[in-house]
Amino acid sequence: MPPDLNLRISPRSVQRETVDKLRLAIFSGMFQPGSRLIESQLCTQLGISRPSLREALRSLEAERLIEIVPNRGPSIPALSWEVATAIYEVRELLEVEAAGRCASRISPDQLHELEKSLSAFKAAASSNDSLARVMTAADFYSIILANCGNPILEEVHRGLVARISFFRGRSMSLEGRAQSSLSEMREIFESIAAGDEKAAREASRQHVLKAKAAAKISMDSKP
Repeated sequence: MPPDLNLRISPRSVQRETVDKLRLAIFSGMFQPGSRLIESQLCTQLGISRPSLREALRSLEAERLIEIVPNRGPSIPALSWEVATAIYEVRELLEVEAAGRCASRISPDQLHELEKSLSAFKAAASSNDSLARVMTAADFYSIILANCGNPILEEVHRGLVARISFFRGRSMSLEGRAQSSLSEMREIFESIAAGDEKAAREASRQHVLKAKAAAKISMDSKP
């Protein structure tokens, strides 16, 4: 006889899945910056209760992906270039250091995983799937951070991943940016594979600076 499996979804699983789906919707541009989120509509779309939705919204508020204003409800924060600049500056500090440290520490197995993540981004860059581009790029850097030998650096970066991905989506929306990112990320990978800390740092720095410039162009061209 087949095993007696309990397939019932726990409330915790519902909340986690709700957070994941709303996060991806924000990254993909389904909700525009400055727009309000109507709780009744979201409950219907997601098939969940209002208490479950509100718990998920609080998690997204902690990630700074939404803001909840009293008497107004949840909304997507309006894009601010000042905030974007601050995010890119911190991203440069963390990712450049992580890439350099990773070049001298990564194991052959993890280097293979990094190469696989680069291949996944290559496939995404050749598609029209903007969400796949954002997520595979995040995976590439998560491997670098996980192998930099500094768990605090990784932890701080993880706290910014949601907002980095938010702005990465804007940057990637610029025509030709995904292919340029692929070339830059390949240079980062090759420097790490060669164990060249200095080259890895410089390649990572150039990648972040070019992403920042692309995001600025994209944000200036969209309301």
